[in-house]
Amino acid sequence: MNAAVARPRTIPADRDRKIRPQAGTSLPRRPVRSLPVISAPRFGSWRAVAALVLTVVLAGVSAACTPAPVDRAKEPSPAAGAPVELDGTSPPPWPAPSDVAARVASAGLDLGPMGTAEHYHPHLRILIHGEEVPVPGNIGVDPSTGAMSALHTHEPDGTLHIEADTIGEVFTLGQLFTQWGVRLTATQIGGVRTETGQDITVTSNRRLVAGDPGNLRLQPDQQIVLQLP
Repeated sequence: MNAAVARPRTIPADRDRKIRPQAGTSLPRRPVRSLPVISAPRFGSWRAVAALVLTVVLAGVSAACTPAPVDRAKEPSPAAGAPVELDGTSPPPWPAPSDVAARVASAGLDLGPMGTAEHYHPHLRILIHGEEVPVPGNIGVDPSTGAMSALHTHEPDGTLHIEADTIGEVFTLGQLFTQWGVRLTATQIGGVRTETGQDITVTSNRRLVAGDPGNLRLQPDQQIVLQLP
């Protein structure tokens, strides 16, 4: 028998070729994604953004530098006629105080030009243990401005000046001592007190005055004597 002769396999010539579309046909194309388009900002837009940023920065700086508003309703303020401390410990003599405005307001008076409606002069004399105590000048007078209350003194001679804006206004000895800053009661002048059971003797035109000497009403040409035994 004849041995079978193996024939070599033949590979089609087009096997190693790329597959090509048939005539008249085309391969499908893959879709191409479109990227978002970012347009460059215009010059005007940058100016607007810069202005906005600058405004915010300035507002922050202003808020940091501006003090918080003060509630005036809660803030304490000096009330007209508020009481002030009177000297009830020092011995005489007692000088005129420097805080004139506060003393005048505490006496229920105010500072201003000299009144012209009514003008008169009581006189005050003070005796403590038989020694005369001077009444200083410039009680109720602001030396820096020259303004004065309606009740005041000019010289250390005991002469009281009433120069009021209205006729018939009432002034008392207590108002003078309040402006002077010296405590006056029925048993005390400044830091000097009477002995137990004794009172200060008060006379007006040589007539004895009972009660609180601070309530004594001042009158024209009045002669007042306070005597602490």
